[in-house]
Amino acid sequence: MSYLSVSTWSLHRLLGPLRWTHWDQEAGSHFTREQEQPQVLSLLELPAEASSRGYRAVEVCHFHFPSTEQDYLQELRHRFEAAGISFDTLLLDYGDISSADEKRSTADYALVQHWIEVAAQAGAKRIRVIAGDSPADDEDALQRAAQRLSEMQQFASGRGVQIVTENFRPLTSTGDNCVQLLERGHHSFRMITDFGNFKGSAKYDEIALTLPYSVSVHAKAHYDDAGMPDEPEFRNCLEQLKTSGYNGAVVLIYDGPGDMWEGLERIRRIVEPYL
Repeated sequence: MSYLSVSTWSLHRLLGPLRWTHWDQEAGSHFTREQEQPQVLSLLELPAEASSRGYRAVEVCHFHFPSTEQDYLQELRHRFEAAGISFDTLLLDYGDISSADEKRSTADYALVQHWIEVAAQAGAKRIRVIAGDSPADDEDALQRAAQRLSEMQQFASGRGVQIVTENFRPLTSTGDNCVQLLERGHHSFRMITDFGNFKGSAKYDEIALTLPYSVSVHAKAHYDDAGMPDEPEFRNCLEQLKTSGYNGAVVLIYDGPGDMWEGLERIRRIVEPYL
């Protein structure tokens, strides 16, 4: 049976500073840029809060971690266990493993390994790794990404973590590319399907194409300036879940204006009948 989850992106105006990872091409190294945001709730407090609101799982963006020290990660793991809620996925929101730039790909690979270790220590079941920023028609980049994701899965398996990627960024912007990536990687890793990331007239077909390989679905609606969802369009996406028999996490995504918990409730009432 599918179940309700929430991403920390849907609460990013409540969880304090965002710590964005960037690549400095000239220096050949990563750096972090901090974006100030209010902190109404700490990451350590989130598991209990989400559980009290009826969520069964959480996905945590890497930029919401205030620390990756072992003591902090063990405490975060304990908070999830104490709240009786699953830390489903650590969402690594940086990286281009499809890059032909050897210096960058080596550095990004090492960074992914670091975050796999973080996921393991914090008790996350999975880590989302971005396939890449290469153009969708770059066959060599698709092959590089598949090979590197497979290698990462071997590393992650020894730590009890599953690699997943997503229809996110140019290389996996089409359903065909997502399936090709999985096939070239011998299905050693899995997918996240995000409703908001497929575009154009083929959107619903692409959602249907990737759902059989997905362990998580990001249920993101189109929102107007007031944060109200386009309900008919959103239901068209959700109908794909029903048709496919999808059985996994349905992660609510809200990034509109106003109170973020209220925004989540507006889409929750639409999603719950499809669980």
